[in-house]
Amino acid sequence: MNHPREYRGLEVIVLGLARSGVAAAKLFHQKGALVTVNDKKERSACPEADELEALGISVVCGYHPDSLVHAGIALVVKNPGIPYSVEPIRKALELGIEVVTEVEVAYQFCEAPIIGITGSNGKTTTTTLIGLMLDEAGLSPVVAGNIGRALTEAAPEVTAENWMVVELSSFQLKGTTSFRPKMALLLNVYETHLDYHGSMDDYIASKAKIFANQTEADTAILNWDDAVCRSLIPTIRAKVFPFSMKEILAYGVYFDENTGALIYANGEDQAVPFMRASEMGIPGSFNVENALAAAAAAFTAGVSPEIIANVLRSFQGVEHRLELVKELSGVTFYNNSKATNAAASIKSIEVFDQKIILIAGGLDRGSDYMELLPVFRERIKGIVTLGQTKEKIAHIAELAGISRRQTVDTAKDAADAVSQAVQLAWQMSEPGDIVLLSPACASWDMFPSYEDRGRMFKESVHNL
Repeated sequence: MNHPREYRGLEVIVLGLARSGVAAAKLFHQKGALVTVNDKKERSACPEADELEALGISVVCGYHPDSLVHAGIALVVKNPGIPYSVEPIRKALELGIEVVTEVEVAYQFCEAPIIGITGSNGKTTTTTLIGLMLDEAGLSPVVAGNIGRALTEAAPEVTAENWMVVELSSFQLKGTTSFRPKMALLLNVYETHLDYHGSMDDYIASKAKIFANQTEADTAILNWDDAVCRSLIPTIRAKVFPFSMKEILAYGVYFDENTGALIYANGEDQAVPFMRASEMGIPGSFNVENALAAAAAAFTAGVSPEIIANVLRSFQGVEHRLELVKELSGVTFYNNSKATNAAASIKSIEVFDQKIILIAGGLDRGSDYMELLPVFRERIKGIVTLGQTKEKIAHIAELAGISRRQTVDTAKDAADAVSQAVQLAWQMSEPGDIVLLSPACASWDMFPSYEDRGRMFKESVHNL
């Protein structure tokens, strides 16, 4: 797309009144574009509408007008979560109107080098770690995107002295055309979001867009152990810097199983251990993997091994990611609401040696959840299911021979459903057990977000 200042006097549509949409609308309005914001939610559910209208921005709520998209529109900026099948986007594409997400808009303004982080799991933890490592090294990072501030709000304010550290979803990347991060991280690729993308091919292609505009002057950091990540290497022009939990690398960052050390190999026959995995402040092999990815980015930015190790020792985790909530009568409760797919739930379950009472279920995206069967057999003592997938996941538990099974069937609202689930799990548990919320599903069947789901869980635990 063109730079936003080139849209002066031209019509721009912003679809979706969430945080990113509001920031994009304000930005284009400041640059002199004729902005219309459209959200299918009712006006009462769009508290931002009054603020935008006071600035002179046109806002239409409650429906998508037939006249919204027409041949005179110069650009459509969509909320990442809005599917491409909705009528305004379908019509814009038919008319040859460019459709982008705010990532593309923000990139046009950003003077700082960008570190972009994507992957099916681990994005937020890795993004947070990179921000902390760069901050500790005095490199003035600004963390934005899916965490922190909206990109279109932050990008115009940063300078070449900063680093922009950005968590990116497949939804956001699919709507980019010229976006080029200085460092691009692809952490892993698992089957998820197929209700949005329609196929794994489209999902993978959307993730791979993070590398699409990089050159030899840039760095592509990817998971050497992930078959999809490795398959993309022939298409990448940037310098590839891998990380691995399983292999000793001549160049990259890896975990040495024999010594338990995290090691940086500079490609010149030097392998430098910078800490032991057991020293990390957060548990789980998947967090060691996140640490390796973050360390790879930090080393590339020139951060010292000592600073990287200090951050990894002191970091206690991110809310809703294997978050310790409370111990009550010998039973420990963990909130892992961010586990929005089966792979994430499996990894969280494998962290614990104790027997687990699992709370799972949520939005039905068509998966059969059979990949949960082995870990259910080995680790799960009891299960409480809720949401659209409650019967599917309960069926896996039955196949796994789990006799303690309950479903939440009579809840009056989302908060009541979570409260019931916590009560049922508590009744199943015994001293020494773990009660783990790790849904294996997105939250949107019952909750506005996984954060809301996690906060309701924590509140219910504290109310026991």
